[in-house]
Amino acid sequence: MNELLDLGIGEVASKLTGKEVSPVELTNAALERIESLEPKLNAYATLCAEPALAAAREAEREIAEGRHRGELHGVPVALKDLYDMAGLPTTCSSRVRHDHLADRDSACAERLKAAGAVLVGKTHTHEFAYGIMTPTTANPWNLEHMPGGSSGGSGATVASRGCFMAMGSDTGGSIRIPAAVCGTVGLKPTFGRVSRAGVASLSWSLDHVGPLTRTVKDAAICLKWLAGYDPRDPGSADEPVDDYLSGLEGGVKGLRIGVPANYFFDHVDGEVEAAVRSAIAELESQGAELREVTIPHAAQIMAVEFGLCLPEASAYHRAMLRERADLYEDDVRTFLEAGELIPATDYITALRVRQTMKRAWQSMYEEIDAVIGPAVASPATRRDQPTVTWPDGTEEPVTPVFVRLSAPANVTGLPSVAVPCGFTEGGLPIAFQVIGSPFGEARILRIARAYEAATDWHTRTPPG
Repeated sequence: MNELLDLGIGEVASKLTGKEVSPVELTNAALERIESLEPKLNAYATLCAEPALAAAREAEREIAEGRHRGELHGVPVALKDLYDMAGLPTTCSSRVRHDHLADRDSACAERLKAAGAVLVGKTHTHEFAYGIMTPTTANPWNLEHMPGGSSGGSGATVASRGCFMAMGSDTGGSIRIPAAVCGTVGLKPTFGRVSRAGVASLSWSLDHVGPLTRTVKDAAICLKWLAGYDPRDPGSADEPVDDYLSGLEGGVKGLRIGVPANYFFDHVDGEVEAAVRSAIAELESQGAELREVTIPHAAQIMAVEFGLCLPEASAYHRAMLRERADLYEDDVRTFLEAGELIPATDYITALRVRQTMKRAWQSMYEEIDAVIGPAVASPATRRDQPTVTWPDGTEEPVTPVFVRLSAPANVTGLPSVAVPCGFTEGGLPIAFQVIGSPFGEARILRIARAYEAATDWHTRTPPG
């Protein structure tokens, strides 16, 4: 059964429909795997063993009766503990929400249940998704290192084969950061592509939701079921949903890939840069046309990211901060209090600069089909490490180290996917990201899949 947990969603779906394995057997195997790893990983805020097995038994009956719903039917998956599931706590990994029970499912939970997926639990996040460490959770490749954040529990459980997919959220990189440092695929769709209804917010205008998976194909399968307009989310986009699987194996021949001449390779770990440039060379060898691009308004990216995130997060938490301030962790409380000090004029300026950035990126995409660069600037740091020191002696706090390369896709709302492309000498994962044009998920997944098909990084599993 453990070998089944190494398979992709499409592969295991074939075994389920062929009755080579039952959803109950598969779910039991996943739960056993999770329980064996939890003492050292602590990836889950809540395990849902009994509801999961009940859903698996129902999936088994339906499949036996020939009522197969699709690729996710009977497949164990998880949700980040920002997503509501009716009758279960949504704690956001915070003492502030220790008494919160959801009265209905989030939109993504609804869609996953409609697809027949088996929800095995809710994964830890950095408190309220406001950080890049997920301090409760360890990195499965090295327990002394962080799993990334804020979707660290999702990254850790997918990498360690606890489930086949786990949902994350991404405000400054919180899907792609844990995917990159845990060795999984992390897909942040276009702003508005997947509904955020029933998901606790960090920063309304920057928040995105999406899956962390083992493979690019798995990400495409999940997006097929998750994407679509939802009037409950005011930011939801009423745009047609592509067939993300039909062109997935189309290759990259003739596609124009932008390689940044600035920003994305500034202050980047040497092993990361070497692995990412090797990935770019692989795509070029497959027929992609490389074009050097200059990232527009690069000096303003982080100012806009935090100029929007800090006040929006503080607005969301305003009442809770006044009622339960003592229950917040120190780092999150500091961010929230700082956000209340940002003048409205600065917030409006950040909104206006973001619009300028979005127009500039749109113009850049008239000449290219995608941008490729490192997903994060550094491999996973130690869990207690506050800064990174670069070869020129510059010391940088870990938050900007891990946010500054993912933030451009949040500020612009563009789709981005992080893909494994190597390991450091110390055995830590490395990843690149592909950033596409609005609602261009099918194209960036196609590019990511072309690289994945030529390599085996995604097949490797953490020790233990």
